[in-house]
Amino acid sequence: MKHMSEITSLVNKVREKQPLVHNITNQVVINYTANGLYAIGAAPVMANAVEEAADMANNADALLLNIGTLTTVQVDAMILAGKAANQKGIPVVFDPVGVGATPYRSAMAKKILDNVQVSVVRGNAAEVGLLAGLKAVMRGVDAEAQGDHQAVALQATKQLGIPVIVTGEHDVITDGSKVFVIENGHPLLTKVTGTGCLLSSVVAAFLAAHENVLEACAGAVGFYGVAAEVAASHTSAPGTFQVAFLDALYHVNSDVVTDTIKLTERFIEEVETK
Repeated sequence: MKHMSEITSLVNKVREKQPLVHNITNQVVINYTANGLYAIGAAPVMANAVEEAADMANNADALLLNIGTLTTVQVDAMILAGKAANQKGIPVVFDPVGVGATPYRSAMAKKILDNVQVSVVRGNAAEVGLLAGLKAVMRGVDAEAQGDHQAVALQATKQLGIPVIVTGEHDVITDGSKVFVIENGHPLLTKVTGTGCLLSSVVAAFLAAHENVLEACAGAVGFYGVAAEVAASHTSAPGTFQVAFLDALYHVNSDVVTDTIKLTERFIEEVETK
């Protein structure tokens, strides 16, 4: 892949730029998200008051919107911050946690997409699929998608008109013309609350450091999966994994990513003929 070195070097680029990521996220993951961003060399700010959301976005390099524990007031803050981010020209990542679990949650997700120009959507296959009107089975804010992850990603980006990252056993990144598939990561990621939400913030940091959306997303997801594998090599339990993972996010560099990443790239024409 001609731009593999560009993708795997992005973690170093993030550490050089130290982007400020404005997170309007859920209450469950605020602390872990902030620590994770510090670990990769970015700077976090958590501000969801409607009175300052737009001002904070104006000071940031990227914006993360996560609806895990949403309220109507928080959605108003997200839209204010999103519009400010759009006006400034900084990337906006949308994490539709649990979309489809209730009509309210689905309506708020739609309201955000109707009012904010989102750079990329990051979620599991069910969340991304439901956001795009596809079928999935909900269980609280967790869900299972119906269909192949790659097929869900391609249908979702077509319906939404937005690049998507579908994460799971393997991760799929697409804008409808090109597809990246990454096969790094570890099952322990699913045993620690907040690892998916933190990934969305990491994606925002990478987007702030690199203009090509798909390459930035691939760099973030690949780095994250490699760090998970490094952390899992030191522990087999969730409690110690979450600490080891923060350490791995801090220590893993572009050389480690280059040696470990499992990344394939296909153009949409190749995917559709298979």
